[in-house]
Amino acid sequence: MTSRSGGIQRGHRSSTARGRISAPPPTLRRSSAGSPKHDAGVLGRVRVAVRLRPQNQEEMVEDADFADCVELQPELKRLRLRKNNWDFDTYEFDEVLTEFASQKRVYEVVAKPVVESVLEGYNGTVMAYGQTGTGKTHTLGRLGEEDTSARGIMVRSMEDILASISPQTDSISVSYLQLYMETIQDLLDPMNDNIAIVEDPKTGDVSVPGATSVDIRDEHSFMELLRLGEAHRIAANTKLNTESSRSHAILMVQIRKSVVESGAETNNSSHVDKSFKPLVRKGKFVVVDLAGSERVHKSGSEGHVLEEAKSINLSLSALGKCINALAENSTHVPVRDSKLTRLLKDSFGGTARTSLVVTIGPSPRHRGETASTILFGQRAMKVENMLKIKEEFDYKSLSRKLEMQLDAVIAENERRQKTYKDELGRVSIEAQKRITEAERNCIHAFEREKLKYQMEYMDSVKKLEEKLMNGQSEHGHNVSAVKPCNRQMNGSEEVMELKRLLQNETRLRQEAEEEASRFRSQLEQFMHSEDGSVLEIFNLRRMLEDEIDQKRKLEEELAILRSQLLQSTYNSDQMRRGGNGDGFSGLDSLMSQFRNSQLNETGNGQKAPMTTLFEQVGLQKILALLESEDASVRIHAVKVVANLAAEESNQQRIVEAGGLTSLLMLLRNFEDETIRRVAAGAIANLAMNESNQELIMAEGGIGLLSMTAADADDAQTLRMVAGAIANLCGNDKLQKRLRSEGGIKALLGMVRCGHSDVLSQIARGIANFAKCESRASTQGRKTGRSFLIEDGALPWIVQNANNEAAPIRRHIELALCHLAQHEVNAKDMIDGGALWELVRISRDCSREDIRTLAHRSLSASHTFRSEMRRLRIEL
Repeated sequence: MTSRSGGIQRGHRSSTARGRISAPPPTLRRSSAGSPKHDAGVLGRVRVAVRLRPQNQEEMVEDADFADCVELQPELKRLRLRKNNWDFDTYEFDEVLTEFASQKRVYEVVAKPVVESVLEGYNGTVMAYGQTGTGKTHTLGRLGEEDTSARGIMVRSMEDILASISPQTDSISVSYLQLYMETIQDLLDPMNDNIAIVEDPKTGDVSVPGATSVDIRDEHSFMELLRLGEAHRIAANTKLNTESSRSHAILMVQIRKSVVESGAETNNSSHVDKSFKPLVRKGKFVVVDLAGSERVHKSGSEGHVLEEAKSINLSLSALGKCINALAENSTHVPVRDSKLTRLLKDSFGGTARTSLVVTIGPSPRHRGETASTILFGQRAMKVENMLKIKEEFDYKSLSRKLEMQLDAVIAENERRQKTYKDELGRVSIEAQKRITEAERNCIHAFEREKLKYQMEYMDSVKKLEEKLMNGQSEHGHNVSAVKPCNRQMNGSEEVMELKRLLQNETRLRQEAEEEASRFRSQLEQFMHSEDGSVLEIFNLRRMLEDEIDQKRKLEEELAILRSQLLQSTYNSDQMRRGGNGDGFSGLDSLMSQFRNSQLNETGNGQKAPMTTLFEQVGLQKILALLESEDASVRIHAVKVVANLAAEESNQQRIVEAGGLTSLLMLLRNFEDETIRRVAAGAIANLAMNESNQELIMAEGGIGLLSMTAADADDAQTLRMVAGAIANLCGNDKLQKRLRSEGGIKALLGMVRCGHSDVLSQIARGIANFAKCESRASTQGRKTGRSFLIEDGALPWIVQNANNEAAPIRRHIELALCHLAQHEVNAKDMIDGGALWELVRISRDCSREDIRTLAHRSLSASHTFRSEMRRLRIEL
């Protein structure tokens, strides 16, 4: 018998063994987008594998005297079903999996080819069919949290998908549904319990747009999604299976994968690469865990479970009819007889690559059900699908690429403009320097020439005087009148020439002095204006600091006056009412109102909200009583505030009304153990909010908590203080200040108590601090050793890394892993004995995420690896 296309040999039922399938299924071929081959698609037969379940304890006892009804020949891909003691029916399948087949092998032969096709842009379906209790859910949906080798097809498929995509360009969305009593329900949102099936009139694609769709980024989020879905899936206890699935589970995975095809043309002169052709491949991967077929007289179903069994058998019967029609090449396929067949329209006779695993049991008591399951798989092998790739041009990716290129061009242009401006400024500064240097050299040269001419003038005058004196002494009075007259005339001409030169020099000197004085005045003016600006800025800054100090003092005085006013107002109200009681009786009234508001129930039986207390009593009156002189009043008032601070909705109002300041004042001014314990608890509640954490630090809260930790002996008080400091340790912004003000020292000082609750809070604070410190080191905001190591916390951490109390041990293990992430801490941790604890955590920790973190930290550190090689330790 051949298929509709007539080209592929099928497996047949026969009394003797037939030959194996001679022609392998056609491989997927991908052609370019828009080509005729791409539109035509590729033929792909439904591949069927049979898996035998091992005998359970009941079958081992009841069937001990009977031979198994099934004989497997996996090497021939053949199955023999016993008719009697001497005759068998033989069937051939694509794969025959024995009871010893591992989950990994089942995934590789059944689902992995489908997953690879989906990543190429095709639709794919993996489905399990069989009798109740034969291992369908084990094959598909096993999570394998304790033993990873037991993971089913769902988890292993998502691992391969996540490993093959890029989180930056690709996306995965998951929906998880169940078909129960012909109603499609959302396993991720149980309130969404009647989802409609929508069919595209143009393409014929079937979808469920009303289902919840969750984007998946990692394996952990997918495992959480499967846990949530399995918790909502309907199951019942029958004679055939203690946890029989009463619904068909359908996992739908939508994959969008970006690919780039290269073209033939490239323009080197253009910024845009014409060969860039972004495409998006859309693949839909469907995993169907069918509910098991069952016979009522064997399963013992009654009542509502019987109705469920009828609905399951009807939907499976409709699926069998559709497969029979497709196998026989019928003109009519009854797809609309059931919602299950409508959902699987694309999987049988559609465009998806489909793999079916049929599960059977070895018991001869269920030979009829086993034969029916085998015949279902044989008929499914005759169905052929027309596989079509789904690709479309990714305009968004191309637009992003062009935008990136445009941004790069703009950035390059801005960079060049800035470079030009910087160069222009540099040249201007250099020119100004040269001009200044030339002016300075000119002035110096002028001064030198001026001095030179003055000296020459003085020498000339002196020489003339000497010549005149010598002439007079030599010639005497008897010299004729003509010669003295001539010499006198020659001497007077030289004097006139010298006077003229002197006048020219004087004029040049005056001009040079005027120019120098002008430059000097401009320089002094500039220096004066610059000094004035600096002085003005300094004065303004000093005035601003004075204003800030004055404002802070006024705010403190205003807070004190406001509290005194509230106290006076409350006292005057009490006196006006004519009451003779004291503040304690007034607080008793507030406490009674608080209890009434807490016990007052709404119409639906829920407690009234805490805001009722604010409306009935008033927060200001409660806070005013925190400063009462009566100790009993203070105790009752601080208890009320602590109860109000336990609810997040009240915390902001308490802080805005000055409640945080009042609680810190109680820690500072009162030594009563009860007041300090309750006030510390209220501060711990307020410290859960990040904005409140900064206020607590700003008002000196860490110093007061440290002082309380040093003075208190009560374990509950220390637990409250440690909890408040632990909350502050989780704020990245407060790391240095928390350490400098003694927060870490205070945590370590409370170790003296030895109470497990106190130690648990200390461990939580250290874990929070180590986590924030590790994040700061990774981001480059911190260098050097850990503050925890510098403050001496490492010995206590190592000592309690294997503490019997689970909360302490879990926090300490996490702190050790965060400390080990940075190489600068490695040597101190090795010297302190932390290496052995890290190795133990990587092997024996009960939490997988902490084990993984410890293993990664040890593998990434060169110092740790060297020490482990020296000690011959293997991970």
